[in-house]
Amino acid sequence: MSHSMQPPGDKMKKVLSWVGEILTEHPEKKRSEVFREAQVRFDLSPLECEFLDSHFTKEDSAKGRS
Repeated sequence: MSHSMQPPGDKMKKVLSWVGEILTEHPEKKRSEVFREAQVRFDLSPLECEFLDSHFTKEDSAKGRS
């Protein structure tokens, strides 16, 4: 049973929003560094980290970046 006060979906929305904001404000930062910071800041599980990585990989592919 989770002790979180919010559903897991809300947590990931906050994580995705935060990561997107950091990458936009600091394009010089490596995505992997931002992901590691998000992992600690939001206490992400390995599965959540995998989702985060795949979400941004798909987004990069859609924009023509890989």
